[in-house]
Amino acid sequence: MTHISSTIAAAPGTDRTAGEIQAPLTFIRRQSKKPAFHSAALTGGEARYLYETEAHTVPVADMRPIADTLSVDREGFELLRAPTAIADLYDDAAVDGQYRAEIEALLTHRFGAARVAVFDVTRRSDGGSGAANRDGRRGPATQVHVDYTAGSGPHRARDILGAAAVDRLEAAGTRILQVNVWRPIRGPVERSPLALADASTVAADDLIATDQVFPDRVGEIYTLAHDGDQRWYYAPHMTPDEVLLIKGWDSLDDGRARFTPHSAVTVPGTRADAPARESIEVRTFVVIA
Repeated sequence: MTHISSTIAAAPGTDRTAGEIQAPLTFIRRQSKKPAFHSAALTGGEARYLYETEAHTVPVADMRPIADTLSVDREGFELLRAPTAIADLYDDAAVDGQYRAEIEALLTHRFGAARVAVFDVTRRSDGGSGAANRDGRRGPATQVHVDYTAGSGPHRARDILGAAAVDRLEAAGTRILQVNVWRPIRGPVERSPLALADASTVAADDLIATDQVFPDRVGEIYTLAHDGDQRWYYAPHMTPDEVLLIKGWDSLDDGRARFTPHSAVTVPGTRADAPARESIEVRTFVVIA
C-alpha cells in the first residue's frame, strides 16, 4: 500500500501515542459504484446516505504533547492558541464582520498569505436539534470525511476567487490552500471533539470520492475507508481561545499533505451530564504568492 509521503520530517523524540484513547469512528465501506449522499440542504433535515458504513475502534492520541511540531503540510492540521474578541459567536453580524476579519488576519499571519477569502461559516452542536445557522440547524459530522477532493477543491476555488483570477494564479505558479478554522463556542469541550487523521498515514486509495447532492448542484467530498496504518489525534478539552487549522485541499501536489480526514468522536468515559459541544468552523481559501 502506498501512502502519501511528507516533505517535512517529524520532530525527533516526539511521542505520537501520548494520552491515547480507544474510540469508535465511522468509515465508508468500499463499493463498486461511486457513493453519494443527499445533503441536509436537500433533505431539509438529516443528510441521507446512499452507501454503507462500518464502525472501527481506533487508537486516538492526544495531540497536545506534540502540538508545537504539528504542520498542515505534514499531518494536515495544527492546534493554535488564537483568542477571539467576539463575545457571542451566535451573533451573525459580529461573525460576518469582526470574526471574519480575525480569521483573515490569523491566516494571513500564519501563512504569509497574499489573500484570504472566507466563504462559509457553520455552527454545530450535539445538543438538541443542533446549532442555529442561517440555512438551518447543524449537528457534528459523524462520518470520517474530507470537505474537498482533487476535483472539487479547484472547482470551488474558481467559484469563490473567480475563474479568471484562478487562471492567473495557476499561470504564475501561485499556491492555493483550502483551510478550515474550527473553534469551540463554549468550553472546555467534553463531548464530540474532532478526531483528525495524520494525512501522512492515509493511503490515496482510501480516500473515496463521494457525490454530495445539493438542491441546485452536486459537489464532491472524500469519505474514508478504514486502514490500520492510519494514525488519529484529538485535542482534549479545547477552549474558545484555541483553534484547529484543517487543510481540505492544496493546489500544490508535491507529496505534502493535501487532504485531512476528520470526524466528531465519542470519548470513552465522558460523563453523562457533560455539556453539549458547540463549535464554529470557517472555510477559507488561502492564496500564497
